[in-house]
Amino acid sequence: MANKLDDSLPSPDELRDALRAVVDPEAGMNIVDLGLIYRVAVENGVVVVDLTMTSPACPVGDIILEEVEAALRAALPAGTPTDVALVWEPPWEPAMMSDEARRHFNW
Repeated sequence: MANKLDDSLPSPDELRDALRAVVDPEAGMNIVDLGLIYRVAVENGVVVVDLTMTSPACPVGDIILEEVEAALRAALPAGTPTDVALVWEPPWEPAMMSDEARRHFNW
């Protein structure tokens, strides 16, 4: 349930759009279209993002997490708390990619 504080923040869809600026350097595709963003929510004034990597052994995971935090800071009012969680369930699979990503990879 949203509250008045949540109403002053960008919507989850707007935040998801902001996260399109984060590109997985190995795949050359943004993390939203890759299907790596599992959840974007605004809960009691906190922006919550659950994301995964294509593999637990992803060598650029730390870079992607830093870029997610930076993209959120750029899209949010200064001082807005965020909770970015790296999750492994469900495991990522290519079927999670957007149609645009599938076309990019010719799948």
